[in-house]
Amino acid sequence: MSGGDCCAGERPPGGGLRAYPALPVWVVEDHQDVLPFIYRAIGSKHLPASNISFVHLDSHPDLLIPVDMPADTVFDKEALFSELSIENWIMPAVYAGHISQVIWLHPPWAQQISEGKHDFLIGKDTSTTTIRVTGTDYYFLSDGLYVPADQLENQKPLSLHVILINPTEALNSQEENGKAASAKRMKLNTDNTASIASASSSVVPGDLDHSSSSVKNKGIQNASTQNRTETLSECSASSSLRNSECPIREVVKDICQVLQKGDAYVLDIDLDFFSVKNPFKEMYTQTEYELLQELYSFKKPHRNATEEGLLDCVENRVHQLEDLEAAFADLCDSDDEETLQKWASYPGMKPLVQLVHSLKTRMESPDYEMVHQAGLTCDYMELPHHVSTEEEIEVLIESIKVLLKNMPKPTLVTVARSSLDDYCPSEQVDVIQEKVLNLLHSVYGTLDVHLDYSSSSSSV
Repeated sequence: MSGGDCCAGERPPGGGLRAYPALPVWVVEDHQDVLPFIYRAIGSKHLPASNISFVHLDSHPDLLIPVDMPADTVFDKEALFSELSIENWIMPAVYAGHISQVIWLHPPWAQQISEGKHDFLIGKDTSTTTIRVTGTDYYFLSDGLYVPADQLENQKPLSLHVILINPTEALNSQEENGKAASAKRMKLNTDNTASIASASSSVVPGDLDHSSSSVKNKGIQNASTQNRTETLSECSASSSLRNSECPIREVVKDICQVLQKGDAYVLDIDLDFFSVKNPFKEMYTQTEYELLQELYSFKKPHRNATEEGLLDCVENRVHQLEDLEAAFADLCDSDDEETLQKWASYPGMKPLVQLVHSLKTRMESPDYEMVHQAGLTCDYMELPHHVSTEEEIEVLIESIKVLLKNMPKPTLVTVARSSLDDYCPSEQVDVIQEKVLNLLHSVYGTLDVHLDYSSSSSSV
């Protein structure tokens, strides 16, 4: 069973592809562990070897690249799987030629990549033999991943679509009085910070037709406010249910247009889409976290930077990160005052002294490798942190239900719990997982569910 008043059934299945008797749903703990199941589906010819679309619901893009991994590693599956981690497992599959379109659907509190369509190349850097991209969003620049196109060989195009999912009311909204429904919406929009409220505009038709890689999120959101108001006013004559669903239905049209360009698609859901923590904020004091932000801060390029300016930005960033990595590696061996003062003399490293002193007052033996990992998340934007209420989770579930009912059926579904590292709150993950599986069952019918993190499986 699939939804589909938008585009389901318009594209015939790829030649020679096999069909599963029931929709497979693979549930794992760490997100990179879904990739072997996608590769298995390619090997069994349930998925094509190329031109796959990837619909990714997550509070994090997961679109980084293992910085030092040789590009050719992607052609050795077992070696590749051992190199991946939760933030960098999608792009190697793009470089390997399997995935051509990525649609990142994100909640209002996740704003790491600017809204809209980003077309760029991914390939093998001729100077380092690593995987790099021509994408110029801060997300890629701050990790030192940008190179010009003429420096890439074995180039593969990627079409990345970044789309905000603006939560709708529950399907019972028609039966609720208007005041109660308004209170729910207001609570959802104001529960976090003003910046999240300002981010709550939906993508409307046309937004995906323009590249926004060099524009800040806020500017795009403000620019779309008028369009969103017009879209909502067009819906105002219909029922309250139609009212609440209209922005999602407009998003569906854009998604379906993208999916028509691929030969099959994978639906990928991280449970932290519904509720997410920044675990490093609980590991370190506010002062320590602010010192990390200062140490690892990313100096953004000028808005209209030339290629030379972008290369300078990346070169400076790479040197900064290499110095920080070396400093914390040194501190792992000895965090005495002499070592500390040596590194504090480097440009921009003065906050290191106060940070280490603070850590040593709280911990007998600080984990400096973990401190560095935390710092790497403190570049141009904090990791999203929004522990959702039950009501907010339910509203998001209903939003995704509207979405999936109006999209074609995927070839397979992958789900990541992300709870052991505390990105999805451990006290909520089981409830969210149950709601997601029930949602998938209600939209698609019989499922073949594999709970890979518990070594058991079942049909629902």
